[in-house]
Amino acid sequence: MLKKTCLYELHIAAGGKMVDFGGWDMPLHYGSQLDEHHIVRQHVGMFDVSHMTVVDIAGEPGQPREYLERLLANDIAKCRTPGQAIYSCMLNADGGVIDDLIAYWISGDQYRLVVNAATRDKDILWLDAVAQDFDVTLAERPELAMIAVQGPAARERAAALLPADLGDASLALIPFHAAASDDAFVARTGYTGDVGFESILPEAAASDLWSRAQDAGIAPCGLGARDTLRLEAGLNLYGSDMDESTHPFESNLAWTVALDGDRDFVGASALRETDLDQRKLVGLLLEDKGVLRDHQPVLAADGDTVGEITSGGYSPTLERSIALARVQSDVGQYAEVQVRKRRLAARVVAPPFVRRGKVMIEL
Repeated sequence: MLKKTCLYELHIAAGGKMVDFGGWDMPLHYGSQLDEHHIVRQHVGMFDVSHMTVVDIAGEPGQPREYLERLLANDIAKCRTPGQAIYSCMLNADGGVIDDLIAYWISGDQYRLVVNAATRDKDILWLDAVAQDFDVTLAERPELAMIAVQGPAARERAAALLPADLGDASLALIPFHAAASDDAFVARTGYTGDVGFESILPEAAASDLWSRAQDAGIAPCGLGARDTLRLEAGLNLYGSDMDESTHPFESNLAWTVALDGDRDFVGASALRETDLDQRKLVGLLLEDKGVLRDHQPVLAADGDTVGEITSGGYSPTLERSIALARVQSDVGQYAEVQVRKRRLAARVVAPPFVRRGKVMIEL
């Protein structure tokens, strides 16, 4: 049986088309995926992301930070003020990506992780395994729900719906910073490449927030629009653009790895011994008519296969087909994609394609 978030009945009432997503019954769209994409880029929309896994970390003085320095490829020491966050990968001993996540320093020796829903079981096992060498306590928080409000009008519209003290604090937040009040938590993070908040709340408060936001004209949006938005933003999807068989440097995630110095995080030794320049993740802009899809081969001008599309689809903002593809590092500016029996011309570009509604590549 599929799991349901606390907002399930509200999705049904709003006409959500429900689908199985990693074992969760989640809305794909509420009528038009295209409209939902555009409303986030141009105004504001909201997503139920309560299927995500929240884990709080505490422990003896200094131990939680030492644990996270061992667990994460990025350095938690970059969080210099309470409420600050980093995006990071957890790696296996070979440098492969177990999962990507956001880590928040709450205050003192208290931290919070938000990890993916589809990888929840293996993530919890890995978190527990690494924790054996540290005096820390891990607490999964299934009683909490999570709502993302995204788009250029998100800050003002969402702040007005939050508790007064948290609403005021949220307006002062810069990206990758969070504020908390009692059981409510709001962060300047998101998965759309646009301005926005992600709020973590007790289930009853989340249901109330969702209903009031909908009454205030904030449109509910589904997984379909979330995927096209993140693809335009050049944001990786776990299981498609990276997994345990790939390392961060071939997944356009070198910026999330703090490899300088002698910090001994899991996977560091493997990365230091690996040829990190063999493959890379690039953007593709289709120049012929067609649609780019996952797993289509990418070819050089001489017909040799130089890689494969990891995520592909139609960009509503660009009105073109785009993709992320893992290719050989010496790929040129132009390539071709094998689509059934046709070879379609594509231009190799550096993602993101769109950031905060602005087109970032030359069309």
